[in-house]
Amino acid sequence: MNLCIRKDILATLTYFNMFDYPLRKREIFLFLSHHDELHEFEDALGVLLNESMIYKIGEFYSLHNNYSLAERRIKGNEKAVSMLTKAGKAASLIANFPFVTGVAVSGSLSKNFADDAADIDFFIITNANRLWIARTFLHVFKKFTFLLNLQHYFCMNYFIDEAELTIVEKNVYTATEIATLLPLWGNVSFEEFYAANSWTKKFLPNNYMRISSAKDKRRGRAILLIEKLMNNKAGDWIDTFLMKLTAKSWSAKTRKQKINSRGIVMSMDVSKHYSKPNPQNFQQKLLKHYNAHLIDLFDQYEHSSPLTNELL
Repeated sequence: MNLCIRKDILATLTYFNMFDYPLRKREIFLFLSHHDELHEFEDALGVLLNESMIYKIGEFYSLHNNYSLAERRIKGNEKAVSMLTKAGKAASLIANFPFVTGVAVSGSLSKNFADDAADIDFFIITNANRLWIARTFLHVFKKFTFLLNLQHYFCMNYFIDEAELTIVEKNVYTATEIATLLPLWGNVSFEEFYAANSWTKKFLPNNYMRISSAKDKRRGRAILLIEKLMNNKAGDWIDTFLMKLTAKSWSAKTRKQKINSRGIVMSMDVSKHYSKPNPQNFQQKLLKHYNAHLIDLFDQYEHSSPLTNELL
């Protein structure tokens, strides 16, 4: 029996266990770090079940024999249905702002899960060198959503522009986030984005990235006029000015250790071609936690599994 496949399964369940999210058999296979034959995968899954390293709870698999995890997932999947309908309406609105070329749902909702405190997170692609103008328009609009208590439907956390579509951080976290994006607007933009991030196949060779759900974006006359008026050197200057202004504002928030609604220090990573949460605040901590769990789990498994001991 291939030890590598069993470790792959344990690693995949460990990653999603950090989010208390048990997986279906097909989902485990999609998020394996190696391309394995389906029959070998199913054999390895059976061995891990027999050894009580993993557990089957209804249609889900988990590292823990805890039915409440399955109940939580089922409830979260059901809530996501209505949240995705709202996300579609919000995305349609976002897509009609100047210089926006692609809109996708990200975060937990893109994985078809929403709890009672869920926000709707968006990943947004803009025209090259107009990210900060687009972002400013959208965040001015978001100020008005607070008046109607709709701000949780417009969490525009990650912006990237068409000049540099490749995600800088290349790891299992970013690969998973990219592979699970749910594009709603901008078919062409997301085709280019996925082509620029084909490196994700090194982490998730069985997975595929979804673009079939993305609609073609059509710009209204007013938006075309705004874009035309800013398609010049003055527009370049404005975009750079807004980037520097926003970076200065966020640096002040970070220095003051301001906390967001999720209990994380407010900090943003800024460049001419992207605006995103600082990887040091969540991403790096999660990966460190994940790797520590893997070391402990693999050590436990290698010393307890009869099959593993026969191979050593």
